Amino acid sequence: MTIKQAMVLAAGLGTRMRPITDTIPKPLVKIAGKSMIDYALDALAEAGVERAVVNVHHHADQMEAHLRSYRGLEILISDERDALMNNGGGLVKGFKLLSRDPVFVMNADLFWIGERPGEPTNLERLAGFYDASRMDMAMLCVELEKTTGHNGKNDFSMAEDGRLQRYRDAPHDGVVYAGAIAMDPSLLDDAPADAFNINIYFDKAIARGRLYGTMLEGHWLTVGTPEAVGEAEETIRTFRAFA
Repeated sequence: MTIKQAMVLAAGLGTRMRPITDTIPKPLVKIAGKSMIDYALDALAEAGVERAVVNVHHHADQMEAHLRSYRGLEILISDERDALMNNGGGLVKGFKLLSRDPVFVMNADLFWIGERPGEPTNLERLAGFYDASRMDMAMLCVELEKTTGHNGKNDFSMAEDGRLQRYRDAPHDGVVYAGAIAMDPSLLDDAPADAFNINIYFDKAIARGRLYGTMLEGHWLTVGTPEAVGEAEETIRTFRAFA
């Protein structure tokens, strides 16, 4: 399967990144000379995505100006200036700008490096893994030791077939959620109209045995504080030197 559309969650306040985010939205913070959101957008474009919705709130004018200059794919804006919708509500609002076909969901401040040239990308493999007949969502996951900037905790446990449970409920074969999902927009047809956290739907999928994951190739980075910028850049330099 090739997934042609995406939603990128980019409306957060970035409070832990202050004072940097007092004057710039977190997705535009540059890591190794590249805005964080561009890592996500480039990965989507490379995987064959043609259209992406990006939600905006904090320093929304800066976000819109940056996104207008991006040429890799068509970008639509989901405007949350009036009210933040949390990640779940943001998806519901953003999905209204897309078709009913399968969609990638990505976070604007989580990205990876080190995919193998000539091999299917992480998102291409995620799209190929996703099977709507068995799965509510397919998540890209990563081993804890292949992360930089994470809190040191596993999010899920993964069975041999990729089925996921909360790590606290089954503390073995732990994995970290890498911030990318393949899903059908219809999964959220019964969602509330106001702000809510998408974790509600993760737990519903787990209860139905329909939350699955596949493993990321390369190294995954999250940048949550000003101090983490340098750590991420050092990881990128080191990784590229030995890749």
